[in-house]
Amino acid sequence: MQRSNSIILMILLAFLPLISHGQTDTLRFRNGQEVIGEVKSLTRGVLTFKTSYSDSDFKIEWDAVTRIRSRQDYLVTLTDGRRLGAKINSTVGSSVLIEDENLSFEVDLIEIVELKPIEDAFWDRLSASVDVGLNITKANNFRQFSSRIYLGYLTEKWELNTTYNNVSSSQDSVADTRRIDANIQLKVFFAKDWFLNIANDFLQNDEQKLALRSTSKLGIGNYVINTNSLYFALIAGAAYNNETYTDSSPDRQSGEAYFGAEFNMFDTGDLGLLTNVVAYPSLTEDGRARVDFKFDIKYDLPLDFYIKLGTTINYDNQPIAGAAEFDYVVQTGLGWEW
Repeated sequence: MQRSNSIILMILLAFLPLISHGQTDTLRFRNGQEVIGEVKSLTRGVLTFKTSYSDSDFKIEWDAVTRIRSRQDYLVTLTDGRRLGAKINSTVGSSVLIEDENLSFEVDLIEIVELKPIEDAFWDRLSASVDVGLNITKANNFRQFSSRIYLGYLTEKWELNTTYNNVSSSQDSVADTRRIDANIQLKVFFAKDWFLNIANDFLQNDEQKLALRSTSKLGIGNYVINTNSLYFALIAGAAYNNETYTDSSPDRQSGEAYFGAEFNMFDTGDLGLLTNVVAYPSLTEDGRARVDFKFDIKYDLPLDFYIKLGTTINYDNQPIAGAAEFDYVVQTGLGWEW
């Protein structure tokens, strides 16, 4: 019996560092209270914090934190665009000492935009969301189904995002319609909030007779504003556009410039707003110009659920014969994010 107890004690002692690790981060708030636990992440102005006495993680507004002490290594993103692997600890006032292998310096807490613990880097770098919507009316037996999927992966040097958006409609005595747009985008980060943008957009749109529009883009962008409550980015570059159609019209290829802007506001309580617009003046087709516009507003619900209202608009001043210059879709949906 004594031998058995000794073995159990040895096992507990062996695993004790693993159990206690992560429960060594300390936060202090404006009211002077402190809490001990584990920083899981900081993103979009919200710190996720785990404690040993709660079954669920706490969501804490970052601007409510006045001091932080931690033994973890993080992927740190700052408002000036720097991204590095480092340790962080408060010093005097709201200043935080950031230390990596090569340098150490102090910043204000509010200058920290994102934190990701490196030991859990793969899962903490991954983000995803999915939402669905359904509209049904008795008149003409109308049915409409929509779905949107997002998947992203973030490191200190680059970010990969992909989206898929599908709207399908059917009703009596009218041909079914379908609209699909998708995107894959790679951003490579540089100093001073500059980034290289490599992307490909896809659009299938019955209203504009597009069996498939594929637009490959290469450009340079800058986060003009980048804080833990919002960002505003500008981007410009060149694009190659390839279109096939639902009728017998010949395929169409063109070279284009593109200019875009994106605004994302995410620290407004439970509300979030994302909008972007991209203009494509053609370089090879005289007088042709296209514009893509997106707008989403999201309201967060408990348990990582949300409701979203959004619109997407596509404009082409020189579509093929019989196709519409202008097309839009308005979507509502219930979703979940991770």
